[in-house]
Amino acid sequence: MNSIQLPNRDKLILGIMGGIGLLSMIYILLNDDEHFSRFWTNFLHNSVYFTLIALFAIFFVAVNRTAYAGWSVGFKRVWEAMSQFMLVGFVLMLIIGLGVFLHWHHLYHWADEPAVQSDAVLTGKSSFLNKYWYLIGGSIIMGFWIFFAHKLRSLSIHEDDHGGKDHSHYNQMKFYAAIFLPIVGFSSAAAIWLWVMSVDAHWYSTMFAWYCSASCFVSMIALTILLLIYLKNRGYYSNVNSEHFHDLGKYLFAFSIFWTYLWFSQYMLIWYGNVGEETIYFKTRIQEYPALFYGNLLVNFFLPFLILMRNDSKRKYGTMILAALLVFIGHWVDLFQMIKPGALHTIQESMNHAAAATEAATGHGHEAASSFKMGFSIPGIADIGFMLGYLALFIATTLHFLAKAPLVPKNDPFLQESLHHHV
Repeated sequence: MNSIQLPNRDKLILGIMGGIGLLSMIYILLNDDEHFSRFWTNFLHNSVYFTLIALFAIFFVAVNRTAYAGWSVGFKRVWEAMSQFMLVGFVLMLIIGLGVFLHWHHLYHWADEPAVQSDAVLTGKSSFLNKYWYLIGGSIIMGFWIFFAHKLRSLSIHEDDHGGKDHSHYNQMKFYAAIFLPIVGFSSAAAIWLWVMSVDAHWYSTMFAWYCSASCFVSMIALTILLLIYLKNRGYYSNVNSEHFHDLGKYLFAFSIFWTYLWFSQYMLIWYGNVGEETIYFKTRIQEYPALFYGNLLVNFFLPFLILMRNDSKRKYGTMILAALLVFIGHWVDLFQMIKPGALHTIQESMNHAAAATEAATGHGHEAASSFKMGFSIPGIADIGFMLGYLALFIATTLHFLAKAPLVPKNDPFLQESLHHHV
């Protein structure tokens, strides 16, 4: 089948998920603090998560193209469609960037100019951590990503109608993919430093961009598995079989282990170095967020490792759905604990300064904040609902673009390898 037609029941489910997301957002806004800190941290968290998933979808298309890998050609249109969510992600990150510029939120300590002037560390980082780099630099980086995602997808679609034995479209795709890979390698690190690592403004890690990238890449693989199983159950992608899922399962298994390697290496090196501005990141999370810190390792390493260790488990749809759901949710929580503790500290500092100023003016004290804060210490029901709204938007965007092109690239020179793929 060359066209996706969603059953009305599935459209209704997506609509309900979107409605849950909207209601969760309204609930959070109505019950938030004066800075709308829970709303903005959720907005940042989910915008970054799904935007990076879209980025790593087209990144993997480029990797397979330059590596002459043909196993995934039969369903690469799913990745090409997933990558188009970056158009939505651009708008979402632009809103956050404008928020930095216009002081709509207090997500980043370095965005507070008086704080930077009185802080030697922030002053030293100000050439990169500033509102111009965040808004303009971030927009340029995403502009490059969107250009290459559009180019690779349009060449792939154009090949269906005009591809011939000269393989000119394939060679063009390989050319653009080879240019894209080093660009995404450097630019994704810069974006992750800006969007995520700088939430903890004094902290830094040379491994953080790798760590965050591995987290979002394996989430992309998990979402690919779930989408493909859904599409097969609806009668599409009959060419995708247990052999392809076996390879996707191996990627899910391997990159869960790779993520754990990065998790341990980052922790071990910082623990061994015992440098104050580095160790504070882990000290905060171990002492104040133990459920997130240790649960992160349980859900994202031990469970996928045990479930996918057997060879035949990667060929069973039920097992793959379970593993993919655990990984997708687990790494959403992983990004939650990357962002929330640092953002909460920044917001509390801002509120403490305001309260101190009020106390000085009125002579009245203020109560200390509680150590447990729903939506920051752990995700609440509303935070999960917020994510479901984003997930519905991501799936709807992916299916929209998937419906605009044949599901299988009929003139790709590696198509036969994919159709007859055997592990």
